[in-house]
Amino acid sequence: MALAGRLSRTQMRILQIVVSVSVLAILWHAVDGQEALRILRRAEPVWLAAAWVALSIQTVLSALRWKLCARELGQTFTVGQAISEYYLAQIVNQSLPGGMVGDAGRAVRARHQAGLLRASQAVVFERLAGQAVVFAVMATGFAWTYFAPGGLTWPFWLRSIMLPLVLGGMAVPVVFWLTWMLPGPQRRALDDLWFALHAAILKPRVLPWQVVMSIGTTACNLGAFAFCARATGTELPFAAIVTLVPLILFTMLIPVSISGWGLREGAAATLFPVAGFASSTGLAASVAFGLIFVAAVLPGIVPILRRRSHRPPGKPARSES
Repeated sequence: MALAGRLSRTQMRILQIVVSVSVLAILWHAVDGQEALRILRRAEPVWLAAAWVALSIQTVLSALRWKLCARELGQTFTVGQAISEYYLAQIVNQSLPGGMVGDAGRAVRARHQAGLLRASQAVVFERLAGQAVVFAVMATGFAWTYFAPGGLTWPFWLRSIMLPLVLGGMAVPVVFWLTWMLPGPQRRALDDLWFALHAAILKPRVLPWQVVMSIGTTACNLGAFAFCARATGTELPFAAIVTLVPLILFTMLIPVSISGWGLREGAAATLFPVAGFASSTGLAASVAFGLIFVAAVLPGIVPILRRRSHRPPGKPARSES
């Protein structure tokens, strides 16, 4: 964070590009990139198409989840607007380093009805709801495979990562609840945050829909990666899909690369051997997933072109972020 504060936006983006390219170059030499490339060339189009469909459904469900959060926080827009905005945000996230610029733009463009704070909260809570279910699936899968006979064999180094991660994630709600002990101004700010979170996600008439849509997006994301693995010749067992794949996808949230490129491939190459597969197959599956993800967000070009076509002649383009 201190480093990010000392770097300009351009310098930070250059650094993120360098990170992605460097990690991919290291992986190419470390895990037999030529073999991974051969695997990719033999990829089965049917399974890649299935991954594309799954990621497209995931985008629609995420847009509906965002619309629900926004509605409960005083913002109103149509289903079509929500889907268009979500595609636009995703293509910006894929195009620019960091993976969150598009979401910030989504909040800015939706701020007019309820203010920037509520618009930002709707975006953050929507993403939070989805990641919470992915985490719950991963934690449950880890406990199941760790204690059940015939589950994955977890090496010590990976247990050393998973146990603190799972316990830390489970502790977050407790820490948030303990904030009632904070002094006046801080507590008032957190009370407002809690009010917004309850309205957007936890309200009894909202929570069931949030759970259903978040389970749907989780199934689509994990299924898409499994389909890409299947397309490249690796049939991941269910235990690996619900434990290792979430870990691989979580690396995409680390804002030090371009949309997770490099970090995701490194995680896949490292974790596939835990399930008994070669590192090169993990690299191939992850690259396939990244390429299909890019293809799945291409409809986001449509709202960009529409905005440009509706802009009066001579008027400069506004930043989408």
